[in-house]
Amino acid sequence: MKILVCITNVPDTTAKIAFIDNDTKLNKAGVQYIIGPYDDYALARAVELKEQHGGSITVLNVGEADGEQQIRKALAIGADDAIRVNCEPSDSYFVAAQIAHCAKEGSYDLILMGRESIDFNSGVVHGLVGEMLNIPSFSPVMKLDIDGNTAKFAREIEGGKEYLEASLPLVLGCQEPIAEWKIPNMRGIMTARTKPLNVVEPVAVPEAATLEKYTLPAPKGAVKMIAADDVESLIALLKSEAKVL
Repeated sequence: MKILVCITNVPDTTAKIAFIDNDTKLNKAGVQYIIGPYDDYALARAVELKEQHGGSITVLNVGEADGEQQIRKALAIGADDAIRVNCEPSDSYFVAAQIAHCAKEGSYDLILMGRESIDFNSGVVHGLVGEMLNIPSFSPVMKLDIDGNTAKFAREIEGGKEYLEASLPLVLGCQEPIAEWKIPNMRGIMTARTKPLNVVEPVAVPEAATLEKYTLPAPKGAVKMIAADDVESLIALLKSEAKVL
């Protein structure tokens, strides 16, 4: 079974974000980057499936050279080889088109990725890739097993879970608790240095969206402390300021 795992190179959740060039670009200075947390779940489940059924795992990242540290980490965790599409990802459609192009060339049985990246949180790339490849896509997948050419999985829906079966190939957007994150061991780190990392140029894609600017969320307001036994003041504030009563 050939598995393609798509990973993102995103700012750490604790990073302080700022913008430059009239709020049109992220200021990367001093920002620590990580593999997207939901992508980590997808990769972990891919490694487990490879251990159970054999086959190979290819990691794919659409991004610039500064993401190769995260790619090598994915190789250390258990991927066999990697592809980096050498470009700055501009929007979801552009990224999906690059993934779909690589997937067509590789003829993968299963394409896994996080349910969304944690930088733009669009949550639509898996659906776009499925449409471009003309194969089914599902998200967010919380449980996944493979039986021959059939995937058996559960996904979260409003108010519960949905249990499904579908024939491979598939595109799945993953989230917890599909697997536990894996930490690369020393042997994995050493072998990752020699695993193939193929850098390819992006395919041309029509511009689907134009960025105007980024804005930061409004700062949080001041906190008012109320004595635990002062119920009247709490109710008054909930009515007059919070306006929830």
